Amino acid sequence: MARTTNRLTARGVATIKAPGMHADGDGLYLKVRSSGTRSWVFVFQRRCKRHEMGLGPLSRVSLAEARQAASILRRKVSEDVDLRISRTPKSFGEAATCVIERLRPGWKSAKHAQQWTSTLKAHAARIWDEPVASISTEDVVKCLDPIWSELPETASRVRGRIERVLDAAKVLGWREGENPARWHGHLELLLPKRRLTARRHHPAMPYEQVPEFMRRLRKRSAVAARALEFTILTAARTSETLKMKWREVDLDNAVWVVPAERMKLGVQHRVPLVPSALRILEQAALLGNEADAFVFFGRAPDQPISNMAMEMLLRRMEESDCTVHGFRSSFRDWASELTNYPRDIPEAALAHAVGDEVDRAYRRGDGFAKRRQMMREWEAFLAAMDTGC
Repeated sequence: MARTTNRLTARGVATIKAPGMHADGDGLYLKVRSSGTRSWVFVFQRRCKRHEMGLGPLSRVSLAEARQAASILRRKVSEDVDLRISRTPKSFGEAATCVIERLRPGWKSAKHAQQWTSTLKAHAARIWDEPVASISTEDVVKCLDPIWSELPETASRVRGRIERVLDAAKVLGWREGENPARWHGHLELLLPKRRLTARRHHPAMPYEQVPEFMRRLRKRSAVAARALEFTILTAARTSETLKMKWREVDLDNAVWVVPAERMKLGVQHRVPLVPSALRILEQAALLGNEADAFVFFGRAPDQPISNMAMEMLLRRMEESDCTVHGFRSSFRDWASELTNYPRDIPEAALAHAVGDEVDRAYRRGDGFAKRRQMMREWEAFLAAMDTGC
């Protein structure tokens, strides 16, 4: 039987110069114009009428990718879909917009959608209006090349987002074949290895110096001073303290429950409150403790203090070599050096994920009783300068 499909070869396509329609089979043609331009065309019949649909220039769409796009279109024709009305194939930009809208409900912040859109429009501009069915490895590499070395973190995110869009497009039936933006065994062979840089840590005060710092801090009366003291006593993150509301506080049981939506890991976090932390809260309550009011408020109870208030306090206290977040490291170093608690106890106090998914699935408790005792020991250590120890 005569071969009617895959008549063309990649090598042969590169040498075709003669004007005309060069058939690959099943409706796919390489169209060479008298001007010398070469592009892919899908030819089909619908209701006894002949139609042509362009699939992109040869310079950008390979033979294999043209076959993928034609395969999708053939299936649509067999389903009696009017390709002119359905506007198939979709553009990469349409696919990206669809993915962003589908993912939006699961993102904590509206900024995620804006970041996805802005990074893709900025760094994948060359493919934004192109048919998603014909996006090639070469297209993806051309998007990444300008930023791969200069903006490695951005480039990594862009690659991942392009990969996500193309995977979704395949699921939606808008393209077929392997994902040209995949990393392992593919782009890792074409792009230079990224240089590993040391992870930047928040500058931290040595734990031995924290008691003396606390002694000086307690002499200050500003709201920021009490917020910082509370943050250190609880080993909390800055945002957790700043956005803390009275509804989260149980003074009777000495516990602060940070809701999941305010936690980095998206999991509710219970914080034991030591006596010094309770005294700070009791003083703050004298200014009002409505359920929806912020504990450490700024100009009004419905406005938290500035997210820079505690950092600026450190600068005024001439502590330029440390940060608020760094006190979490100070606490962790103290727990490691001066206590015998298992590693997962201080890690739980810091609201870090401990162990792999299997470990976490079998761990039912959060070590709260042990954490309460550990935080009391941390409180005693911080009070050493006040007691003369």
